[in-house]
Amino acid sequence: MKKYVCFFFAVICSIFLTACSGEEDAANLYKQEQPLELNIIIPESFSANHQETIMAVLIQDGKKVKGADYVHFEIWKQDGSVNYGMEEARDEENGTYSLRKSFDSEGLYFIKVHASNKGSIIMPQKQFIVGKLSESDISFLKKGAQIEDGSHENHH
Repeated sequence: MKKYVCFFFAVICSIFLTACSGEEDAANLYKQEQPLELNIIIPESFSANHQETIMAVLIQDGKKVKGADYVHFEIWKQDGSVNYGMEEARDEENGTYSLRKSFDSEGLYFIKVHASNKGSIIMPQKQFIVGKLSESDISFLKKGAQIEDGSHENHH
């Protein structure tokens, strides 16, 4: 009887152990995402009522992305008084995407670039100054206040 119990136990253990082992290259059978990288390039200084070009360089798998699925710029002022919403970027056809923009008022602004290519999505954000900062902008920066998202939509 002990022989049968030991044999049965050995068979059960071997079944469990073989069920847990997978193919060595099983990870390669799944889709491998190639993450996007994006560099936002803004002019060193902005002046109110003067048109400037903001650029974004999109990189995936070490190469500049030409013809991305989409690239949109979203710009808003820190105090909430200005929100330009989403604007489609111009494809410069060399992995660089641009937007020409004129700002009506001075202050602290934020830009978020929404980009997608081959199923990978990225939304980096950067702050910049147009003209001079107001007292509330300076206070905001000194406090290290949390950056508010310019859109008030739920993405998920």
